[in-house]
Amino acid sequence: MTAFSHKSILIFFTAMGIILGASLLGSFAAVLIKEPPMSTMLKLAREIKIWAIVAAIGGTFYTFEIIESGLFKGEVRPLVKQLLYIFFAIVGTQAGYYLIVVLAGKGK
Repeated sequence: MTAFSHKSILIFFTAMGIILGASLLGSFAAVLIKEPPMSTMLKLAREIKIWAIVAAIGGTFYTFEIIESGLFKGEVRPLVKQLLYIFFAIVGTQAGYYLIVVLAGKGK
């Protein structure tokens, strides 16, 4: 497999892991402070999606540099790669979110 596919898989599962880990551990914390764990888990999974995307792609500064060089310097290949990495991070967060929704019994 190529470096692109390795990084894409890593980004996907990192984003999904951030959603799953944050919401599951957050629901455990909700139990400790006597709040409803399922609603807390769903709320956390919904609210942390953007942070999971940013963390999975490794921050935003480098991403914006690549997008800027692609748009203003004509370097299309790195731009497309970066956009695909962002896409894989979004898909990973959505997959993690849907797993939490199913786990909470809200998915039908």
